[in-house]
Amino acid sequence: MDMFNGTAGATDGIRVGIGGWTFAPWRDNFYPKGLVQRRELEFASRHVTAIEINGTYYGTQKPATYAKWRDEAPDGFVFSGKAPMRIMQSKSLAKTGPQVEDFVGGIAELGAKLGPLVWQFDAGLKLERESFGAFCELLPREANGHALRHVLDVRDPAFVDADFLALARRHGFATVFTDSPEYPSFADLTADFVYARLMRSRSGIASGYPSGELTAWGSAHDNGRAAANPATCRRSGRTPHRRNRARCSSTSSAPPRNAIRRRRWRCSNDCAHPDPATRHMPSGTSPAATRGRSLRRPASTRPTCRAAS
Repeated sequence: MDMFNGTAGATDGIRVGIGGWTFAPWRDNFYPKGLVQRRELEFASRHVTAIEINGTYYGTQKPATYAKWRDEAPDGFVFSGKAPMRIMQSKSLAKTGPQVEDFVGGIAELGAKLGPLVWQFDAGLKLERESFGAFCELLPREANGHALRHVLDVRDPAFVDADFLALARRHGFATVFTDSPEYPSFADLTADFVYARLMRSRSGIASGYPSGELTAWGSAHDNGRAAANPATCRRSGRTPHRRNRARCSSTSSAPPRNAIRRRRWRCSNDCAHPDPATRHMPSGTSPAATRGRSLRRPASTRPTCRAAS
């Protein structure tokens, strides 16, 4: 069987992927022995249905590079991409319009394979409400005729409150559900798609997560529930919409029974979602385990699972 054949469409509206694809410890285990490095994206994009481009956080790429990546991935595949650090760490977010346009203009070369754009605000950054709101107004709704989807990844727990969630809903921007003890973990819906990261993979487990936890994540999807721990998921009046106001702490990787009701983990426009049976895409850096298939992950890498396309 040709390892480079096939397409990469979403299954039941869900995409599962990894964060990045160029990692030396993956060679000779996830990547077949002898596979040349220049074909690693070609191989990886045929074993997952989405990949988050982490390299763009450290510097924008040339349009020709994005076009090359686009052509190497199969039909139906989707990339998400992190916005550059120089934008995200700006002391004046409201004045980053030119940089935003430059980044979006380049990554738009991915065409139909461009999924959500992730705007990551690291913990420790001093975010001002007014400037943050103005920044959100700068994010374009389309590029080169393709509708854009945006994801706000705010890692300051104090900033994640009712006002932040209301702002995200007003713009139709998703937030990140992160299965991690290090970052805010909340299951409030703010868009018509979900973006999730499973970041608790264990180096000693080939699939990253124990089978019982993967089963629980699979059940979370099958029953249309968001990821969170039922024992610690609590109701919070901080979230405006009563129907979606579940707020969950991140002390366990088991999904919730009641975090999000009456909404399946689906997204319009064929967006990517976190596959409960795999690792995290966003900030993690390791291959994901898809249902029925475990991809060996080196101990030095972090898993990531995506809920966005």
